Amino acid sequence: MTSPLPERAGRRCHNVLNPLHSTLYFSPDLARELAGVGIDDNRGAYFAARSAALGAVGPGTVTATFYNFSHDLVAKHVPEVWRTASPETVLAARLRAADATLRRLLGEELIAAEETAEAAGLALRATEACARTARPLYAAHADLPVPDEPHLALWHAATLLREHRGDGHLAVLLAAGLDPVEALVTHTATGKGMAPKWALGTRGWSREDWTAAQARLRERGLLDEAGELTEAGVALRRQIEAETDRIDLAPYTHLGAAGVERLTEIAKGLLFTALGNGAFPEDMIGKE
Repeated sequence: MTSPLPERAGRRCHNVLNPLHSTLYFSPDLARELAGVGIDDNRGAYFAARSAALGAVGPGTVTATFYNFSHDLVAKHVPEVWRTASPETVLAARLRAADATLRRLLGEELIAAEETAEAAGLALRATEACARTARPLYAAHADLPVPDEPHLALWHAATLLREHRGDGHLAVLLAAGLDPVEALVTHTATGKGMAPKWALGTRGWSREDWTAAQARLRERGLLDEAGELTEAGVALRRQIEAETDRIDLAPYTHLGAAGVERLTEIAKGLLFTALGNGAFPEDMIGKE
């Protein structure tokens, strides 16, 4: 028998594992590897790298599974990227980039550390309880082989856990009645999401789209005139996260309280090292 999980233990674990996965998308190593196979646009590289597990899908599938990107932006790059490089070629380049990124951000000593291998084992054990049903990005990645090297196995497991939670989160956003831009605006208003210039610069929306979403949220009583969340807005975002926790509980329950605590501890140490080595832009998160 395993001990019951402390409240939000799964979320805390996700919050340190997910950034370890996401370092890839801000890495010059990904840009270099994909440029090497012919994809030399940063946005095209992102869409290709994240959706390659789905196969040579069209823009509709990418828009549906990524949720908060403009379809017009997606359609500028997909399916064109597949005419340049096959999904299999992209996946191989992505893994090479993940290897280079982690080695650069963590250093060879941490890459070879027993704790890194331990974290990989724990994270992979958690993924045993993930479910493919209604989770397309997770399901596609779950069909990929687990890399042999521990740091890449950890990255792979973090990817599975990220996409499993993410697929569920999108269902919760849809149920909450938040469209893609409204989801971005409300997340940014919490102070924990991408700053507006990053959200607009990477997701393909205009300032007019952002302003219109703010107006719709004010009409619903979720946002005030200053662009801050109202009490109702704060409550909705808390409800969204709590419901996401609920439908993402299985992998962490399967791992057990002690395993989740240990995985969180190791991943936090790895993440702090990566952050200290410039894993993400300093101005990426915030309200401005």
